[in-house]
Order: sequence, then structure tokens, then C-alpha cells
Amino acid sequence: MTHCKVYKLSHSSSSLRFRFVLQFLLLIILTPVAGYCDVSGSSLVQGAREQIGITVGYDPTYRSLSYPGGDVPSSTGVCTDVIIRAYRKVGVDLQKLVHEDMKANFSAYPSKRIWGLTTTDKNIDHRRVPNLQVFFSRKGRSLPVSRALSEALPGDIFTWDLPSGVPHIGIVSNKRSSDGSRPLVIHNIGSGAQEEDAAAEFRITGWYRYLLN
Repeated sequence: MTHCKVYKLSHSSSSLRFRFVLQFLLLIILTPVAGYCDVSGSSLVQGAREQIGITVGYDPTYRSLSYPGGDVPSSTGVCTDVIIRAYRKVGVDLQKLVHEDMKANFSAYPSKRIWGLTTTDKNIDHRRVPNLQVFFSRKGRSLPVSRALSEALPGDIFTWDLPSGVPHIGIVSNKRSSDGSRPLVIHNIGSGAQEEDAAAEFRITGWYRYLLN
């Protein structure tokens, strides 16, 4: 018969193992979870600005996307894609985050009221302005639209109602208008990603700050 030798941990060995386990648990707890860490406004702006000259078209066609991290061709997209791509540059996947929140809180979103939907759709939910408005309100900060535009920070998100009644979205730049009274915005309103003095061109319907440190 083979006898198994039993090893007893000394007090010092037990203490060492305890410290190792404690350090490991602290590392897990303190490591930022992807998609929920604070990001800088300048990083978001840079992620949006890098799309200028690459995203040169506008195409609202419904497309099937991979999940997570799905995207349409970088040469095209809609206004929401500017925001989605900017956040992806800093490791935040709005496709995944919006889907997960909608799946758990579907009635909080306007999908049924506006589009008659009864379930989530990973391909399009995050690419719809009304859904992003709800998500940013729930998970970030919704600021009063009556505030002076001069108070906007780089990386803030504006939504507007266009004259046609279509909702629009863009990201606040770190550059200012010629008179310094308002920020430029980076958006795609039909001709690809552009950085323009357009913050006050349309009625602002939402002002959001999500994950900015």
C-alpha cells in the first residue's frame, strides 16, 4: 500500500499564502472593468476626430452586425456611429452596454413606443439616438439644456432635433467657435464625420456626460 505523506503548512507559509490571495483579490477588485472606467474628454474627442476624412459618407441602411464590437464599414455610418466609434477607441463598447441594459430594462427604452419593437436588437439598438439618450441618462449624467454652451466640456454629448424632426447626436470638441462662446462639435449629419460650429444650429434636446473623469 502506498502511503501519502501529509505536509503541514507552517504558520509562516500559511501567512504567506493568505497575503498572496489577499493581493490577488485586491487586484481583481481595483482593476477597472472594461466599459466602466473613467475616460478623458480629450481621448474621446481624439477618437471622434480621427474619423474625419475616413468616414466620408452617411448610410442609414439597416445592417446585421457582429456582437460585441460590431460596426459598419468605417467609410460610412450615421450620426450615432461617431459616438460609438469614439468610445470604442477608449475601450468602451456601447453596442454591448446598451444591449445589456436594454435587455434588463426594456421598458425604460422607447423601442416599443417609437418602433413597435418587443425585444432588443443587437444590430441597431445602440445606433438609435433615442436609445442612447436613455442610456446616457441612466448610466451617466444628464445636464440641463438651458445651461450656457460655454460650459460644455470636451467629450460631452449633445442631441438635437433637426428641422425635419429627425433626432441627431454629436460630441463636443475641445476647439471653440471663432468668438469663443461655444464649442465645436464632431458629428455626421450627412457628409461624413465633420468638426463644425454647429452646436447652436438646432434645438438641443439632450446634454450628457458619460464616463468623463
